[in-house]
Amino acid sequence: METRNIRADLTLLLVAAIWGFAFVAQRLGMDYLGPFGFNGSRFLLGAVSLLPLLLIFRPKPGSTEPRAMIRGSITAGIFLFLGASLQQAGLLWTSAGNAGFITGLYIIIVPLMGLLLGHVTRLNTWLGGLFAVVGLYFLTVNQSAGESFSINTGDLLVLGSAFFWAAHVIVIGKLASQLDNLRLAIIQFFICALLSFIVAIMFEQDTLSLANIALAWQPIAYAGLLSVGVAYTLQVVAQRDAPASHAAIIMSLEAVFAAIGGWWLLAEDFSDRALIGCSLMLAGMILSQLNLFRGKKSSKKSVHTTS
Repeated sequence: METRNIRADLTLLLVAAIWGFAFVAQRLGMDYLGPFGFNGSRFLLGAVSLLPLLLIFRPKPGSTEPRAMIRGSITAGIFLFLGASLQQAGLLWTSAGNAGFITGLYIIIVPLMGLLLGHVTRLNTWLGGLFAVVGLYFLTVNQSAGESFSINTGDLLVLGSAFFWAAHVIVIGKLASQLDNLRLAIIQFFICALLSFIVAIMFEQDTLSLANIALAWQPIAYAGLLSVGVAYTLQVVAQRDAPASHAAIIMSLEAVFAAIGGWWLLAEDFSDRALIGCSLMLAGMILSQLNLFRGKKSSKKSVHTTS
């Protein structure tokens, strides 16, 4: 069992790396496409890449009731579209590293949103949230001597996306026990792609073309095949043997890999102030998942889909 847990943790670490480096692909893809055109392409490819799995994984009886599946997939697809759209648009004005750390805040936002649903939020979540908020200030707020503080537009958009990612996680968490996860994922990806293409046709006519999609095939392939198709599959397999707390902590390292990818492939750099902010935010994400006080263990598994 210990070997299986170690294998699961290493697999989740690979998932975090794939998702972290996806922020680099998302930035590079917009050299040719607008945010919505890129998202439409990658989610369409991601959905198609999962279709062969329908031949391997059979649904549980009662988990594919058409009306419930359509209603649940539309709801999840809308939240996915909103989160992905704000994140992708934010990457026009912020770095892959910043986007990775700010997006990771959804790990803390999820239990705080749970308060609205009557869930109990532990003290470590509040402590982690405090660390994260202070870190977010250091990372995103620019304040020079004698000048008023300002926040990058891209950082604000990505911060907004974190709330929709959190809402998406909550929705998926409620649907996961009722509906077949694979079919739910595929349909919501198709819905997100459809909505993205509709907006792209309306506002990105100057960049949305088959020629530009072909030019951006490498970032689209990474963000669609690896980030959606491969990483999603690996996550589902790994979380069968990994406790939810382990999974959440390991996958929070997605932000670190985003920063590494931005530094390595995009020549992005962090100031000393930003490094302090990133460190505090990462500490807050991890702290929010640690069970500092003895209590009842949660039997629910977390569902993580961000990039």
